Amino acid sequence: MIYLDSAATTFQKPPSVSRAVQNAMRTMSSPGRGGYALAQRAEETAFRCRSLAAELFGVPSPEQVVFTFNATHGLNIAIKSLVPKGGRVLVSGYEHNAVTRPLHALGARVRVAASPLFDRTAALRAFENALSPELDAVICTQVSNAFGFILPVEEIAALCRAEGVPLIIDAAQSAGILPIDLAALGAAFIAMPGHKGLYGPQGTGLLLCAHDAKPLIEGGTGSASLEQTMPEFLPDRLEAGTHNMPGIAGLEAGLRFVRQRRERIERHERALIAHVSEWLRAMDGVTVYAAREPSAQIGVLSFNVDGREPEETAAALALHGFALRGGLHCAPYAHRTAGTLPNGTVRLSVSAFTSPAEIDAFVRALRSIART
Repeated sequence: MIYLDSAATTFQKPPSVSRAVQNAMRTMSSPGRGGYALAQRAEETAFRCRSLAAELFGVPSPEQVVFTFNATHGLNIAIKSLVPKGGRVLVSGYEHNAVTRPLHALGARVRVAASPLFDRTAALRAFENALSPELDAVICTQVSNAFGFILPVEEIAALCRAEGVPLIIDAAQSAGILPIDLAALGAAFIAMPGHKGLYGPQGTGLLLCAHDAKPLIEGGTGSASLEQTMPEFLPDRLEAGTHNMPGIAGLEAGLRFVRQRRERIERHERALIAHVSEWLRAMDGVTVYAAREPSAQIGVLSFNVDGREPEETAAALALHGFALRGGLHCAPYAHRTAGTLPNGTVRLSVSAFTSPAEIDAFVRALRSIART
């Protein structure tokens, strides 16, 4: 099987990640739950992971790095910390259900800064025209999970700072690939999964916090146990219950892998997407959603085969030995913006482990499918 679904999760991991997971299961208990060696080893590993993430993502202190189950968990914390019931929120036209469903549950009044696919100038203009001080929050994905469109979050962050409106960034498809700096952006929160571009295990994520946060769940923290309210200090305030230490140890290994080669990963993914885009544009019977300017897209490419439903094409590719995803990719806002509702697209997504030879093999298989 040639795996081309890394926007869902990176299936191929560095060997150091699985080693770290197995070592944690053998040698660690729970951080903050004892002074014995197994607990101390867990405490040290968790702190190293926080510190490494703080270094990579411009976070002033490791305590502002909160462990989550995934990016969705982090986004729920961020949204429910800033947005009251019926609150006012501005979002991009490319948001994932991890953003839009919590807003719907809150009954938020959502304004969409819609703009054409791959037009960064228009995206910035849409935010500029819709931004106002009475908003409770602005939420923007850095990279569309359906199309790989890189939104101009640095410029959007500057607009939010000027208006005094807190910004939440969904870095689910950008963390580990594009540069991210919490302090420079001035964002209130940045949420990211551990299992995608950070090459950690599933069930891990990070929430970078520069704003007061409300706990999503309450429970034991190993600290301030006499109090019946959650601690006021981070990270304990947002980390109720026992930590996923095998996951955190694996995530630390993934972060080390990324720290050594983030720029190479970015160049590699850009080159692969540009390469497959060129092939698909020249292929009869295929509609491809690719940026004319390569700087506007990374990691993800959507396409459709004429006369076939996206799931049908993905199933045909699976029979040829390729793992891709067809449909709406949990992002109906993005497909509405791009005009690909109701059926969506087939999504190809790459990682540091995807090779040019695998892309060439995919192109040959798709050409065969399109002809039939």
